[in-house]
Amino acid sequence: MTSATDRVGWGIVGTGGIAAAFASDLALLPDAALAAVGSRTRASADEFADRFDIGHRHPSYEELVTDPDVDVVYVSTPHPFHHDAARLAIDAGKAVLVEKPFTMDAAEARDLVARARDSGVFLMEAMWARFVPHMVRVRELLRNGTLGDVRSLVADHGQWFVKDRTHRLFAPGLGGGALLDLGIYPVSLASMVLGTSSTVTAVSDPAFTGVDATTSVLLQHEGGRHAVLTASLEAAGPNRAAIIGTQARIEIDSIWYAPTSFRVVTRDGAVEVYDEPHEGIGLRHEAAEVMQCLRDGRLESEVMPLDETLTIMTTMDEIRRQIGLSYAG
Repeated sequence: MTSATDRVGWGIVGTGGIAAAFASDLALLPDAALAAVGSRTRASADEFADRFDIGHRHPSYEELVTDPDVDVVYVSTPHPFHHDAARLAIDAGKAVLVEKPFTMDAAEARDLVARARDSGVFLMEAMWARFVPHMVRVRELLRNGTLGDVRSLVADHGQWFVKDRTHRLFAPGLGGGALLDLGIYPVSLASMVLGTSSTVTAVSDPAFTGVDATTSVLLQHEGGRHAVLTASLEAAGPNRAAIIGTQARIEIDSIWYAPTSFRVVTRDGAVEVYDEPHEGIGLRHEAAEVMQCLRDGRLESEVMPLDETLTIMTTMDEIRRQIGLSYAG
């Protein structure tokens, strides 16, 4: 167990854009130390370490996970490599935070969860939207019954990308497509608000490389509740979300999964606005959750529990099956 006075040493696997964003945000946590970075090449590890003033730089993931100054490994590689990198960390006895989507499919997710539980190692999916301040407040409102009986949820995640077959969003070999990279956000939100769906209906159209370009999903939940979700890499959408109940609704502004504002609109039209200032990108909140769990001696987060990650990955598998999206290997 990590004591309340200990600084937690973080090691980052991967040196891409999300790794840089995480490193920047981690600097806002006084009890976090960015101890090491690991890459597949010495040059990449050195460049990243120089940029963020990291003392230990490793030319392999194997060296990173065995670094004695690393308490937690953050896996930020493209998602086809999440499973192997996280497995290395688990087998080395390190706590692990795995970038979303957790893995490529539910089978890989089940393997990681079983390994972590058998080894007594902390493991969590890095669904950072769960931990940003406005989403914490949204959960409080849901628990308090402010919305009455929640009946539906609507969320989109649409971005525009230049059509470049080498870009990871378009590359099948890097797990490209709208669903895994963008659609995981609204699917996870639906799970947080409505629980596990009973029926999945999905439609999609492909990009020029064969991955999905736009995918829309209708999730039916117990008691006749619905979630309507869309993800696209062809056009920038409003990137808003709404949670609709019998007494009121929550309208979350753009970008709904990042620190932002929202309003509660009652059935008679009264409006209450939540809009608090926020420093940083928002990724530090998931890191703070990991460190608090370690200090409490917990092996998983109550906010992003492993069993829920498994059901989300099962839903993602069913969506992929229905839209015919597969990846070699």
